Amino acid sequence: MKKTVFLALLAIFSLGAIPAFATKSSKNATEITTETSSKLSEEEISSYRARVEEIRDMDKSDMTVSEKKELKNELKEIKATMHKDGTYIYIGGSTLLIIILLLILL
Repeated sequence: MKKTVFLALLAIFSLGAIPAFATKSSKNATEITTETSSKLSEEEISSYRARVEEIRDMDKSDMTVSEKKELKNELKEIKATMHKDGTYIYIGGSTLLIIILLLILL
C-alpha cells in the first residue's frame, strides 16, 4: 500500500514539475532580473485600472473595426504590463492537486 501511494505521489510531482521549467521565450538572466525588479507604483496601477474601466464602459457599437482592434491591443498591453509586474502567481492543476492532498493528509 505504501509503495502504491509513493508511486502515485511521485507521478504527481513529476507531472507538476514540467510546466515549471517551460518558458515562452528565450531570455538571458540579466533581462529577466531587470524586468522583475521594476515594480509598478500604486499610481501607475490605479491609472491602468481606471483606463481599463473606461474602456469597458465605452459604447463600442458606434466604433469601427480598426478602433475596436486598437482598444483590444491596448488592453492586451495593459495586461502584459500588469503581469510583468510580478504580482500574479500561477499555480498549475497538478500543483493544486498536490497542495490539496497534502492538506488532507496532514
